[in-house]
Amino acid sequence: MIVACLRIQFHLPGCSSLKEKRFVLRSLKDRLRNRFNVALCEIGYQDKWQRSEIALVTVAGDRKGIDAAVQSILNFLEREERAVMTECDREFY
Repeated sequence: MIVACLRIQFHLPGCSSLKEKRFVLRSLKDRLRNRFNVALCEIGYQDKWQRSEIALVTVAGDRKGIDAAVQSILNFLEREERAVMTECDREFY
């Protein structure tokens, strides 16, 4: 069993309030959970309107499976229009 931990930072260019930011992030987090069955939470920049950092964890049986899952998640996030991924750190256990 292999665990992948991703720490991802976003720029949210369309947000002009914390309420807007929460709406965008809630939608993004729900779609990630539903599509990829991952655990995630916001871990940074909670008080900034146009920045966010989330931590995401997923598990697979082997290295090939975890690499495919991580790549699918990153491809999904790169297509997201409301949240621009600015940084991504990966750790595998």
